[in-house]
Amino acid sequence: MSREAEIRALLARHGFRFSKAMGQNFLVDPEVPENIAAAAHLDARTHVLEIGPGIGALTSELCRGAGFVTSIELDKTLLPMLGETLADFTNYEVIQADALKLGLADVMSNQPDFPRKIAAANLPYNITAPAVAALLECGVFETITIMIQREVARRIAANPGTKDYGAFTVFVRYHADAEILFDVPPDAFMPAPKVTSSVIQLTPHAPPREIEDGEFFFRVVKAAFAQRRKTLVNALQSGGFMLSKDAITEAVTGCGIDAMARGETLGIPEFAALAKKLKQTF
Repeated sequence: MSREAEIRALLARHGFRFSKAMGQNFLVDPEVPENIAAAAHLDARTHVLEIGPGIGALTSELCRGAGFVTSIELDKTLLPMLGETLADFTNYEVIQADALKLGLADVMSNQPDFPRKIAAANLPYNITAPAVAALLECGVFETITIMIQREVARRIAANPGTKDYGAFTVFVRYHADAEILFDVPPDAFMPAPKVTSSVIQLTPHAPPREIEDGEFFFRVVKAAFAQRRKTLVNALQSGGFMLSKDAITEAVTGCGIDAMARGETLGIPEFAALAKKLKQTF
């Protein structure tokens, strides 16, 4: 029996129906979870967090290589199937909850015998951005290896001056280095999504030292990208900074940035310098 036929039989036995609202697409190509697990460089000291295990295709591979796996699943109807597909393993737990409402650092503190903390997941499409943010902001993971929509992966890995570069790019790169590892076609899933996916690995790092006030820095970034067609000066003037156009122009040019530049051309160092200069004007 093929892997896809096995999955269909499993779903039929449990009377399962896919939920579009939960962004459910289960892996049927066995090479994909194997490759994700290999990219995560698992060992016996590793405690893995997985968000959205589905029916356990990736979970099984994580259990084979890691010391312990904590999977967070929102859909209660999947729990009996996970019990069946993970029957050969004892080094895991499944938490039935909304991962976005949990303190992920607290979840990962429950297994002190496994000091290396990483995340690996086939993230549900409908929570990609908030899940990435939660994984980065909890501050406990050595690496985060996740499968997401290819277009989002490209946004995360984009360089300044490209169409994919935006505020979310800056947010992620503030927290981590990013590398796209490989693409996954729609036919690797059941049901097949309408988009190609990518596996991306984030390696968290300390916030850039040149950023003195993270909250103000991101306020500047969000304003700069809020209206992409506007010049940086005009976008910042519309961003609620309560400064005159001349004052903003002076701050921009004082950082060596062209007054006619758009926000999408700035990297983190330029945004950091601009945020510092703008804050000094208040």
